Amino acid sequence: MKAAVITTTGTPDIIQWTSVPNPVAGSGQVLVRTEAVAVNPIDTYIRAGIVKAALPNPYIIGCDVAGVVEAVGSGTERFTVGDRVWGSNQGLFGRQGTFGEFCAIDEQWLYPIPDGVSSESAAAGALVGITAHLGLFLHGGLKSGEVVFVNGGTGGVGSAVVQFAKAAGATVITTAGSPEKAADCLQLGAAHVIEYWTQDIDQRFAEITAATGPIHLWFETLRTPTLDRCISLMAPRGRMIFMAGRDARPEFPVGPFYVKDLRAFGFAMFNASPAEQRVAAIELNTMLTDGCYKPLIGARLPLAEAAKAHQLQEDNTLNFAGTVTGKIVLKP
Repeated sequence: MKAAVITTTGTPDIIQWTSVPNPVAGSGQVLVRTEAVAVNPIDTYIRAGIVKAALPNPYIIGCDVAGVVEAVGSGTERFTVGDRVWGSNQGLFGRQGTFGEFCAIDEQWLYPIPDGVSSESAAAGALVGITAHLGLFLHGGLKSGEVVFVNGGTGGVGSAVVQFAKAAGATVITTAGSPEKAADCLQLGAAHVIEYWTQDIDQRFAEITAATGPIHLWFETLRTPTLDRCISLMAPRGRMIFMAGRDARPEFPVGPFYVKDLRAFGFAMFNASPAEQRVAAIELNTMLTDGCYKPLIGARLPLAEAAKAHQLQEDNTLNFAGTVTGKIVLKP
């Protein structure tokens, strides 16, 4: 089969689209014929060597996949040949990734694609959807009627947070980098949007929270948050969720934090157990079916152009290019 592989870490141009042996479904595994994959920031960090990991050589890049079951290994129970499935968590902890024509995946990391949902949507919503759900509900304990803030309402995780929080009955505040992206945020369910390039952020927060009341759940997607601002806007016993910024070392205002009885949670989705991730995936499937979750897709490329996709993701994640709204999806 053809796959996007690396043999060393480095810049996006080290990714090769080349022939590798077809994977075989081992015990407890499912062989998936790939129909769509999506790029995540973690994919670029692993490829670049920013996140140190023991990788197979050659290493097939990628975490997310959607496709059709071609074969099942011994001991599998949940899927049969012909089932449409989606999943994430590949390319981690020594596992081969998903940017190939076929993938052999442990069935514990796979979920059925609901009828009427495209493979593109299933792949685009995989890692980011599970991340948003875990942060809001497993860690954040979101309740109906609360006020939620998330940075970057048209990003992969941010757009999922906006939609999930809105569906749960929360009032959502978010940020966007242009009037067009602000309009997208409102369409997704945000009640208030701050345009951070052209508006005074602190003034807008003051105006918005005067109407909504303080923020109960702050879902931080930025690598370098401004914690003084965040904590000043929080309700007593509010919760702060951190899921980005491996190298970030911001000043932490301990006094304002503890006198409000605040809580802070850090998490990475790949630390969640298969059972925890499956709970999130089942909810995602319900919302995909109901139309409450519509993963944003900002770019579509052939899988053979994985290097171009990684460069595009890196430009937007690290260099704030602002050229992609939502996810980058590739197809064989």
